[in-house]
Order: sequence, then C-alpha cells, then structure tokens
Amino acid sequence: EHKTEMDTKLVKGLVMDHGARHPDMPKKVTDAFILTCNVSLEYEKSEVNSGFFYKSAAEREKLVKAERAFCDDKVQQIIDLKRAVVGDSDKGFVVVNQKGVDPNSLDALAREGIVALRRAKRRNMERIVLACGGTAVNSFDDLKPEHLGHAGLFYEHVLGDDKYSFIEECDNPQSVTILIKGPNKHTITQIKDAVRDGLRAVKNAIDDQKVVPGAGAFEIAIYKALEEYKNEVRGKCRLGVEAFAEAMLIIPKCLAQNAGMMLRNAL
Repeated sequence: EHKTEMDTKLVKGLVMDHGARHPDMPKKVTDAFILTCNVSLEYEKSEVNSGFFYKSAAEREKLVKAERAFCDDKVQQIIDLKRAVVGDSDKGFVVVNQKGVDPNSLDALAREGIVALRRAKRRNMERIVLACGGTAVNSFDDLKPEHLGHAGLFYEHVLGDDKYSFIEECDNPQSVTILIKGPNKHTITQIKDAVRDGLRAVKNAIDDQKVVPGAGAFEIAIYKALEEYKNEVRGKCRLGVEAFAEAMLIIPKCLAQNAGMMLRNAL
C-alpha cells in the first residue's frame, strides 16, 4: 500500500519482499555482484536421532568448535570469492540464500561489507538468475566468478513494517517486475487485474499472430460484409441478412452516442 496508484512502475529487475537480517549490512550498493545459492549457513540437526558423549569440558569445547568450523568454512569461501572479484574497488557483493544464515555468519559477512538475504523464496531464486545472470549453486566446493550475476543497483526499501529489496539496472534482464502501489487493497487488486488482462491480451496476440480491433470496428466490418452478401441472396432470406446486419450496428451506435457524436456522421 502506498499514497497513490500513480506510483506504480516497471522495475527492470527484481523486487523481493524481504531484506537483510543484520543492522550493519549496507542498505545500498552499486555495481554489485549477485551470488544466488541454496546452501545452509547455520548449524542443523541431523536427520536421524543421534547424540554426542564427552568426558570433559575440553572435549565439549572441541565438539562445539568443530560444529562452528563447518559453517565458518563456507562463509570464508564466500569472503574469499568476494575479495577475488571486488578487490579494493567500491563494487558491492550480495548473497541471496534460499536456506538459513545464522547470526555468527551474518556478523562475518557484515564485517566484509557483504549484503546477505536468507530464506529467499524459490520463485525469487529462479528469477534472480534470469534477471542478473550467473548460476544458482548448491555447494561452495567449486565456487567460481562465473557463477556470479551482476546488477547496477541493489538497495533496501522499508515501507511500514515490511522490508523490500530492489535489484535494478541489470545488464540484460530476462525477468522484470511490475511494482503495483495504491492507497488501499481494493485499488491494488483492480490494478493487478487490469495488468494481468493487458498482459494476457498481448500474449494472445503474439501467440495467435492476429489482432481484433475494438471500438465497434469489428461490428462495422461485419455490417459491410453482410451488406455486400445480401445482394447474392434472394427471397425472404435477404430480409434476415439485413436484420442481422442492422443488429451489428447496435454497439457502434451506443459507443458513438455515449461519446456525444452524431450517429449518422460517426457511422
């Protein structure tokens, strides 16, 4: 919801309905590399029932460090890639992860100036690759700069209690976003329905390779065709053709009358 529906616009990129989860992460970066991944950066419980037994506090500390190192190694791979592609320049680096990122990992990424979004929706993950390029990765074992996408601008926008992340100025976006704004839900629903109808009409025209004009043009074309055809008909059937042709003029007459035009001149 927004002040006016006139703020509705086309974003040549992607708008996601969530933002970064760390207060120290940048709210806006330019000339950014986009890493799309589906890798867990948090400690997860095992899928089977299991337990650990230790004899002393030292063994427990060793176990905790081993668990922490499992996530830290993945985070370090992201940081190493960021340093390799960005270097000392002012370029940004954004990580969009479909799985979770724990607070310790967020701290490490924030210290490097990396923006991290966690638990992104699957449909957004698929669209990021189409909009920014690159490849979605499921493992950091073979992470390369070729896997990264690129966007000219990434920023976070807060509206009420909700955070929105904008990825714009993509080089060759194959997926874009129509950002609908309005003063209330009713207006937003109306605009959404109108946009959907318009896009469907364009799609059908492209698929069928045909366009039917409106404003009564189709009905007048039928009327003219029937007027020519009635000369080939004899007997009472001719009266039926004339009646049907006259009926076709009802819609053009109504449109002309509602527009304040003279019926004879308009037709």
